Amino acid sequence: MPELYVGERHWSVTSGSNLLDALNQAGVAVPFSCRAGSCHACLVRCEGKVDDQQPEALSPTQRQQGWRLACQCRVSADLKVEAFDPQRDGLPAQVVGADWLSSTVLRLRLQPERALRYSAGQHLVLWAGQVARPYSLASLPQEEPYLEFHIECRQPGAFSDAARQLKVGEPLRLGELRGGALHYDPDWQSRPLWLLASGTGLGPLWGVLREALRQDHQGEIRVIHLAHEAEAHYLTKPLAALAAQHGNLTVELWTAAQLQPALAQLRLVSRQTLALLCGHPASVEAFSKRLFLAGLPRNQLLADVFLSSPSNL
Repeated sequence: MPELYVGERHWSVTSGSNLLDALNQAGVAVPFSCRAGSCHACLVRCEGKVDDQQPEALSPTQRQQGWRLACQCRVSADLKVEAFDPQRDGLPAQVVGADWLSSTVLRLRLQPERALRYSAGQHLVLWAGQVARPYSLASLPQEEPYLEFHIECRQPGAFSDAARQLKVGEPLRLGELRGGALHYDPDWQSRPLWLLASGTGLGPLWGVLREALRQDHQGEIRVIHLAHEAEAHYLTKPLAALAAQHGNLTVELWTAAQLQPALAQLRLVSRQTLALLCGHPASVEAFSKRLFLAGLPRNQLLADVFLSSPSNL
C-alpha cells in the first residue's frame, strides 16, 4: 500500500484512493468545493508519482512546481504532500467594504496588495484564516478599484460565519484567479443575451451585464433572477436603474412559487440567443431544460453551478 507523507506524519492508504479524501479523512484539512477541478480550492503541492485525472486544469508552470488538485488525483505510489498555505502562497488583501445587500447577502469588497487583471465572471478562492471558499467576482474590471463578492449567509457555513464578522481594515488572503464558463465576448454585441441566475448566482452575472453595457451591447439583454421570496431579490434597485438607462435591457424577478409557470412561458425570440446561467444546481438545471426545449442550441448556453458549502469550509 502506498504511503502518504504530510509534514512529520505518514500513513498507508489504499492504492487508487482519491487524494483529497485520503487527506481529509486523516485530519489534514484541505478545503474543497466543486470536486470537479474548477474551483482550485484543494490545491496541494506533491512530490512523487500521482495519477492526475485532469492535468490540463493547471498551467505547465504550476505543474512543474508540483501543484496538483487533490480532488482530481488518485494515489498510486508513495507521495509527499504539502497543503496550500494561504500565509505563504496566497495574495494579501484587505477588507475595504462589508455591508448587507439584503438580510442574507453580504457584499464584501477587498483591496488586493497588487492589482489583479481579471474578466467579469471569473472567481477566486478567499481565505479567512484557514477557512477557504471560492467566490465569483461581481465587480467590473478596469472600472472598480476593489474586488467585490456577494456572499450568501442564509445558511450556516464556516466561511460565511467568518465573513459575517469581517470589518473594514481586516486582512484576508486570495488564492488563484480562475475563469469559469461565464464571460462576455465582444463578438456577441448584436445577439440577444439572456442572463439567468438564482440566489447569489446573480453576482457574477451582475459583472457580466455591466461589462456588456460598458462595451455598448446592441442586442436585447434579458435578466432573470430567481429568489426564494420577493425580499431576496437583492439587486432590485441597481437593476432597475440600469434598465431605465438602457432601452435594450429588461429585468424579471421570479420567486420560487412562480418558477414553473414562468418557465412554461419562456420563449426564444431568436435562434441566435446566448444564455448565461448561474446559481444552485437545481435552478440551473431547470433553466437549461426549458431553454433546450425552447430550441436553444447547447453550444449557446454557458453555465456555472454554485454547490452547497461542504462541512469543512
